[in-house]
Amino acid sequence: MKKIKIPLIAALAIGIAFSACQNESQEAASANTADEAAVAKLLDRNERIRYDKEWDQVQNYYVKFREAIQKEEDDAKDRLAMADLFINEARITGEHGHYYPAALEVLAGIPESHPDKDIRFRKLSTQASVELSLHDFQKALKTAEAAVAINPYNAQIYGALVDANVELGHYEEAVKMADKMVSIRPDMRSYARVSYLREIHGQVEGALEAMQLAVDAGYPGYEATAWARLTLGEMYERYGMLKEAEAQYNIILAEREDYPFAIASLANLEMGRGNYEKAEQMLKDACEIIPEFGFYEQLAEIYKTTGRTAEFEATMDELWVMLKDDTDSGHDMSLEYANLYSDLSGEQEKALEYALGEYEKRPANIDVNRVLAKIYSRMGKVDEATAHLQKAQATNAKYPELDELKQQLASR
Repeated sequence: MKKIKIPLIAALAIGIAFSACQNESQEAASANTADEAAVAKLLDRNERIRYDKEWDQVQNYYVKFREAIQKEEDDAKDRLAMADLFINEARITGEHGHYYPAALEVLAGIPESHPDKDIRFRKLSTQASVELSLHDFQKALKTAEAAVAINPYNAQIYGALVDANVELGHYEEAVKMADKMVSIRPDMRSYARVSYLREIHGQVEGALEAMQLAVDAGYPGYEATAWARLTLGEMYERYGMLKEAEAQYNIILAEREDYPFAIASLANLEMGRGNYEKAEQMLKDACEIIPEFGFYEQLAEIYKTTGRTAEFEATMDELWVMLKDDTDSGHDMSLEYANLYSDLSGEQEKALEYALGEYEKRPANIDVNRVLAKIYSRMGKVDEATAHLQKAQATNAKYPELDELKQQLASR
C-alpha cells in the first residue's frame, strides 16, 4: 500500500509557468550536432504522453531557446525559459537524472552579477526549485532567501520558502511564508501550500477544501492541474475516503489521458482490494510510460505479498539501480533508501543508517521522525521508537500511519 507521501508542491510552479508559454529510444528530439553540445538534449517522450500539440510546442520551444543560447549574446531570458522547460520535462517524463542537472547547468550560464535585477531574481527562484527537487533543502532555503531579498513581492518565491521550511521542520516559519504567498496571489500554487500545511497540522477537512480550490484554479488537462488533483485524491485515499479518491483519479485520466501517476494510484486502490493481478498490469502500464521509482516500488510490494520471489528480487535490483542513478545525478535519496531497506528488503540496520543520516540534516521534520519511529519499532526498540513518534506528532498531524505506530507501541 502507499506510504504517507507529502509531495513537494514547488513543482507546480514550474508546470504552471511553462504551460503559460506553451522515435522511442532516449535520443534527442532533434539532431545532435557539435553546436548543440553546450545545451543538454531534449529526450523523446513516450508517445502516450506527447499530448499532440503540447509535445510539438515543447520541441519548438527547445529549438528556439537552444538557438538563442548558442548565439552567445545576452541569452539570460532564454536560459531561464530553457531551465523551466527542463524542469517541466523532468516531471512529465520521470527523467530526473537527466533534466535536473541540465537545468542547473543552463542556469549557471547566467552571471550572478547580471545587471537586470529581475533576471537575477528569476535565476535564484528557479534554482531554488531545482534544489528542492533534488532534496537539497538547506541550500534551497538559502537560495530562496537570497531571491526574496531581491524581490519580496513575488508569490512564487514564498512557495519555495514554504517548501524548504517544511522539509527542514521549520513549521511556524512555513506558515508565515504561506500567509505571505496567498496574500500576494491566491492561486493554484498558494492554495496547494495552504492545504499542505493544514494537513500537517491535523486540519484534514480544511486541507481537502484548500486542495479543491487549487484544482479549481487550474486548467483541465494541464499537467499542473493533474498533479494538484492527484494530491487531492491521495489525501482522500490516505484518510479512507476511497470512492472519492477513485473519482479524482478517473477525472485526471479523462482530462489528461494516460497520466501515469493516476494509473498507479488506481493500481494502489486495487492492491488494497486484493486485486493484485489487475494492480500489477496497471503498474506495468504506468512503468512503460515513465520510469518512476514509486511504480516499481509498488510492483515489488505486490511480488513480495504474493510470494513471487524471482520477480521480487528482479524488481528490487531495478530499484537499487534507480536509486544509485538518482544519487549519482545529485539527488539526495536517503529517505527513499531507508524506506526501501525497511519496508521491502527488511534490513532494518541499513534502513536505520540512512534514516539517521537524514535526521542529522533535519531533526525536526515530522516525516523523518515517523520513518525512524517505524524502523525502531520493527527493531523492537520501543523507547527510541516512542521518542521519535512523539517528535513526529509535534504538529498534531492525523496521518493514519502515526496512529498505527502509536497503537503498536502501546501494546508492547
